[in-house]
Amino acid sequence: MKYGLLKYDENKRFFNVGDNIQSLAAKQFLPKVDVFLNREKLADYKGDKVKLIMNGWFTHNIHNWTPSDDISPIFVSFHMNNTAAPAMLSENGIAYLKKHEPIGCRDQFTVNILKEKGIDAYFTGCLTLTLDSYKVDDTERDDKIYIVDPLYSYPRPEKIFYNPKITLRNILNGTAFQLSKKRKHLKNFISDDLLNTAEFINQEPPSNTYSDEEKFEMAETLLKKYAKAKLVITSRIHCALPCLALGTPVIFVNGFDSFVDSCRFDGILELFNRIDINSKTGEFTSNFGLSGKVNKNTRVKNLEKHHDLAKALKEKVKSQL
Repeated sequence: MKYGLLKYDENKRFFNVGDNIQSLAAKQFLPKVDVFLNREKLADYKGDKVKLIMNGWFTHNIHNWTPSDDISPIFVSFHMNNTAAPAMLSENGIAYLKKHEPIGCRDQFTVNILKEKGIDAYFTGCLTLTLDSYKVDDTERDDKIYIVDPLYSYPRPEKIFYNPKITLRNILNGTAFQLSKKRKHLKNFISDDLLNTAEFINQEPPSNTYSDEEKFEMAETLLKKYAKAKLVITSRIHCALPCLALGTPVIFVNGFDSFVDSCRFDGILELFNRIDINSKTGEFTSNFGLSGKVNKNTRVKNLEKHHDLAKALKEKVKSQL
């Protein structure tokens, strides 16, 4: 039997290193990687039978679903977004998933939409919860505080001013005049001192810049950074979830207000120390008793609710390889 690992198409402007972090979570279970399979082109694979862990977001290329019969899928941490579900749950799509049920789902939303179609599905959480293989001893922990893509759904320069056409459109629709919104809202709950001294990390670099090998190296470098951090503040679930596995204190900043985003979090948000923000007013609440603002001396302890999910995921994947 051969073993495959997911790689990913880039969009026109940026790619998400979180996808590669999800693949690293899968890779740690594989005895070897014989072939990299593009998540958006799984129907096109022809070759020797290959086992593939099907974790993550499916799929942007809804017209290339279902996967090839030469792929033997292991369905854990599977997310079907509400934007893709109508096309993916065609008669053929339902038959494919029923053939491979039960389907382990990353979020409760996916569980529910599959069950509505008569597909046996259950909640697993995300495979990145098993990334404790990158964990280091606490004696190796440093004083670094990372702020990783906070409120990344808010307007930001690299997307507003990507090219002249997009710039003009964002000026006309008013989005370009909201660039101060993110900083303003962050200042409500993060001290100026910390905003000025923390290291900001972008998990969505520009497209057409890095090879697949470099993307995986980038993902590994980030995991090693997070493993040693004093604190991580992020709006990226594929930063926050690995931090739980790494034992790194993490605060998840939730400022999402679209269902495309929120459906991904159903069953996941409960795992985090969290700051929930009203994206219109900037008003916020926390579930960990935040008094004042997060600063260099803020100490949080992770909720440790993820361990049962991580243990079950490890057992499930190992039993099917």
